[in-house]
Amino acid sequence: MGEKLKYEWGEGVFTLLSWFKKEKVKNAKVLVAGAGALGNEVVKNLALFGIGHIYVCDFDRIEISNLTRSILFREEDAINHAYKAEVVAKRAMEINPQIKVTPIVGNLFSDIGFGLYRTVDVIIGCLDSRIARYQLNRLALRAGKTWIDGSIENLTGVVRVYTPGVSCYECGLSREEFNHIMLRTGCADVVRRQTSAGRVATTPISASIIGAMQVQEAMKVIHMEEGKAVPFKTLSGKIWRFEGMTNTTTTYKYSSWKNNCPAHEVWNDIIQSDTLTANMSVEEALDTLKKILKAKVIEINLRNNKFIESIISDRPEKKFDIRIPESKLDDYITRNEELRKLSYRTLFHKNFIENIDNDFPFKEMSLKDIGIPYFDVIQVSSDKGQFYIELSGDTHIYGL
Repeated sequence: MGEKLKYEWGEGVFTLLSWFKKEKVKNAKVLVAGAGALGNEVVKNLALFGIGHIYVCDFDRIEISNLTRSILFREEDAINHAYKAEVVAKRAMEINPQIKVTPIVGNLFSDIGFGLYRTVDVIIGCLDSRIARYQLNRLALRAGKTWIDGSIENLTGVVRVYTPGVSCYECGLSREEFNHIMLRTGCADVVRRQTSAGRVATTPISASIIGAMQVQEAMKVIHMEEGKAVPFKTLSGKIWRFEGMTNTTTTYKYSSWKNNCPAHEVWNDIIQSDTLTANMSVEEALDTLKKILKAKVIEINLRNNKFIESIISDRPEKKFDIRIPESKLDDYITRNEELRKLSYRTLFHKNFIENIDNDFPFKEMSLKDIGIPYFDVIQVSSDKGQFYIELSGDTHIYGL
C-alpha cells in the first residue's frame, strides 16, 4: 500500500471561483431522495464538489437495466442485487474520500426521521412518481426547506425548485392528479409499490444534464445568506425544461402557492430531547414524555403510518396477527407464502391503531418497531396541549 496523499479537496480549483465558500460546502448536508439514474448523477456531482455529508435514500435494488444510465453501478452490483443506496454511497466515497455519504435503505417518508429533514441544508428529489413527490414536498415544507425536483424521459428533462412561500408541488397539481394521489395513498403499502413502479425510457445524457442542473441549484441554495446579495439567480419558483430532440432549453415562471394548501403545515417550537430514542420501548417513551411535558396523560399520534395489529382475509375468512407498521405491510405479505397466495384473490381488512397511549397492548415493543424511525419528530397530545418532540438521542444514527 502506498502512502496516502495529503491534500484538501478542491483547493486551487473551486477556490478560484469568486462565489465559492469552502467552509460552507465542507459543512453542508444534502439529502438525495432516490438513487436511480438521476440520483447517481446528483450524488456524483455533490461528491466532486466536496459536499461534507450526503444522505442518499432508496429502498430499491440494482437490476441489469439500471446499468445503461447509472454511472456508479457495476455489473456485479446487479448480479448481487445490491441496494442502490448502499452502492451509491460506497462509490461516491471512492470518488472523494474526504466526504461522508450515509445510505438509507428505506422509504423517504416512513424510514427517515423528520429530524434529518430539519437538519439538512437542501433536499434533492430524484424520484419517478407523483406519489413520492407529493410526500417529499409535504416533508420539505414542514421542515421549511427548499427541495429541487428533477424528472427525465427520453431526451427530455425538467428541473423545478420548490421554496417555502414561493412554490409548492401540491399547489400545482390538477384536481385529477390530486384525486389520483389521494386514492393511491390510502394505504402506505400501496405507496411503496407505486413509488417503485415508474420505469420510463430515458438516456444517460438526459440524466447527466438534469442531475447537473439540480446540483448547480443546490450549490446556490447552500451559498445563500439572508440579507446578503448573491451573484447568481436561482430557479426558485420556476421550471427549467431541456428538450434534447430540438436542442432547446426554456425557463417558465412557476409560483404556485395557495394559502389554503394543507402541505404548508410547518412544525415550529419543536422540543429536542436527548433522552428520547426510537430504540426505547413504548412504555418507557410514554413515561419519559410525561416527565418532559409534566403531563399526566400522553398520546403519540402516528399520523400517516398506522400500526397494524392484524389483518383478516375475506375469502377464506382468516385472521393473521402481524403487529407491524403499515409501511411494512407489502413486504410482509410478499415474504409470507400463505399471505402472498391469498393476496392474488382476496381482500384484507386491517385492524389498526392510530394513537399510542397507556392502553396500547404492546408497550414492550420499541418505537422503531411500531413505525417511528430514528431521529423522528413525534406529534404528542397531552392534558397540557399538543407538542412536537424530537428524538434527539438518535442523532448518532445519521453521523451528527
